[in-house]
This record gives sequence, structure tokens and C-alpha cells, in this order.
Amino acid sequence: MAERPSTPPPAVGTSHPGTLPRTPLTPEQVKQIEIKRLKAKALRSEREAEASKQQNGPFTLKPSGSSNPPKGQKRLFSATSTSHVPANLRDGRSDAPAKPSGSRPLDDIQPARNFTKYVEYDFSKMTDTKGGFLTAEDDPHNKALHSLKEGEKPAHMTVKEWERLQLLRSLRDRRTGPFEPGLSVLKKEVNKVCRDCGSLEIDWKWEELLGCAVCNACKEKFPEKYSLLTKTEAKDDYLLTDPELKDDELLPHLERPNPHKSTWNNMMLYLRYQVEDYAFSEKKWGSAEALDAEFEKREGERKRRKEDKFRSKLQELKKKTRVEAWRRGRQGNGGGEFGDELGRGGKHTHVWGRAVDNEEGVGVKSCVECGMEVEELEI
Repeated sequence: MAERPSTPPPAVGTSHPGTLPRTPLTPEQVKQIEIKRLKAKALRSEREAEASKQQNGPFTLKPSGSSNPPKGQKRLFSATSTSHVPANLRDGRSDAPAKPSGSRPLDDIQPARNFTKYVEYDFSKMTDTKGGFLTAEDDPHNKALHSLKEGEKPAHMTVKEWERLQLLRSLRDRRTGPFEPGLSVLKKEVNKVCRDCGSLEIDWKWEELLGCAVCNACKEKFPEKYSLLTKTEAKDDYLLTDPELKDDELLPHLERPNPHKSTWNNMMLYLRYQVEDYAFSEKKWGSAEALDAEFEKREGERKRRKEDKFRSKLQELKKKTRVEAWRRGRQGNGGGEFGDELGRGGKHTHVWGRAVDNEEGVGVKSCVECGMEVEELEI
């Protein structure tokens, strides 16, 4: 009679009741695990060999499971020095390889994920276009962004070439040297001569800007005619207005940098004889005597306004002084009232006389008994 199957006995030593025992590995599985372990060990050995070659240090196989050296053995100098720092380590002390010209030192560092939308701008390369700040990289075809500032050397020029260009510009502005207008021997009537001595060597810049053909010798010989006046002098001495001085057709002028401060507006210089010709003409005052009369009239009005202002201030000060004196009298030790006769205890009644005008034209009345004076204003 065949034996019936029975339940296998429970496994001995199991810590978790109800769990099945782990199935034993087959020989094929054991073989695959051993092959993978040997491959991983070989790859680790290759990596350590390459690292030791780069650091020019002796090759030492570190024990598996720990990166620290064995107990009682010092660490290598290459493991503690910063001369060979990995490229992915953000350390400013590392000797980074030479970068091409124009690259920035932080270009290789990538921003964090939260700051990828952040845009960094170099404000030294920006241009204010009155509609926003733009750089040359934003619009490479915009001439306004690539235009040079006044007095700035172009990038393609050397220092000598830039100095030569500045010299030529100054000669062109002064109309001297190679830029001086030529003189024709055949057509003498075309040549411009000095208005005083008839010399051909005139100041071409004055002739172009001021319309005055005069030589340098005559400018020094006749300073009463060819001296330059500032805008303030022309307004104060000849009583000219701003619209007249700004009219180039009426009064041409030269512009010079302000000697008091370079950031202020340029000086406007006028030729003396041109200013006098206009001021003494029928268009303005008519003659020098009429100008002097107008000047005296304005000075008189200015003094009168100043005196009136002083008198009004003086009258106000007198009123304040009298009020303060009355207040101090009421608060004195005597304790009397205003108008009391001091010493006799009786009340004094003023007896006013007739009002008399003083030097300022103000009516003043005096008390016959005590001599107190008051001003009388007629409304």
C-alpha cells in the first residue's frame, strides 16, 4: 500500500513565520553573478590606474568598500593637493587652462536649474536709445548702437593715426595749414583783403563765422573795434535782448568752451564793432546818447524800487518795535495801563497837535503835553 504525501516540516531558524524560504541559486545564476563581479572589479582597477597616471603618483589599490587608506598609512599628497582638481568642481583656486581671448571666466559654469531664465547684461556695453537700453549684440545692424562717442578712438586705429586725425580736424576747424583757402594771382578782385590795411593774410575763421575780413595785426592794433564781448556784457552794456543775441543773421557769434566749468553751456562771443553798429542804429537806440539816457533811466528806476522796498521794510520794523515796547510796558513792575501818567497816579490824556509831514512824506502828530509822536495815515 502506497504512502500518502505528508506536509513538509517547517524550516528551522526562520525569524518571520509565514514566509517561504529563499530558493537556492542554480549553478548558472552563480556563474553569472561571479562574471559580473569580476567585470566590475576590472573596471574599478582601470579607473584607479588612469587616476594615478594623471596625478603622476604611484598606483595603489584602495580597499573595496572604503575610500580611506588603511589604518596606519598616510594619504598621498596628490589626494590632498588642489593642483589637479576635476573640471566639474567649482573651485576658483584651480589652475584652469588658458581660454580664448574674449571669453569670460564664468562662461564654463552653468547656472542652477532655478536660475536658467536669469539673463546677465554688461552695462558698460549698453547704449541708451531713449527707448530702452540695448547692446550691440541685440541689433548688430543698428548704426546708432555702433556709433563712437565724441573724442573716442576707433578700435581699428593706432594711437599715432588717431593723433594725426585729431591734428587734421583742428587745422580744418581753424582754416589753417593745408586747409587755408588759396589766393588767386590772376583774379585779384576775387581775393578778400583786410578791411583796414588791405592785407591778404586775413583770419579765415572770422571771415567765415563772423563775416569780418580782418588780419591778425589789425585785431591787435584796434582792440576797441575787434575785441570780443560775452553775452552778459552785450546785455548789460548795450541793453540787448536774448532774441537779438541769438539771431545769427543779426549778430553772428563765436562759441568757446566755458572757462568756469566745462559742463556749462559754451560762451557766445560777439564782435564789439558789430554790436555797437546795431545798438547805435535806428533799429535799436539810434545813437550813443540815446543809449546812455536809457541806461540812466533804468538805473533810476532800479534805485527807486530798491528804496521803496527799503522804506516798506523800515515801516514794518517800526510798527513791530512800538508794539513790543507797549507790551513790555504793560508787563513792567509798575503795573500801569497804557496812557497813564507816571509818578502822579493820574491818567494822562493826550492833546494832539496838527499833523506835519516829515521827510518821508508821512503825517506825524505830537502830543502838546508829553511830546509823544504818532504817524497818521490817510486812507
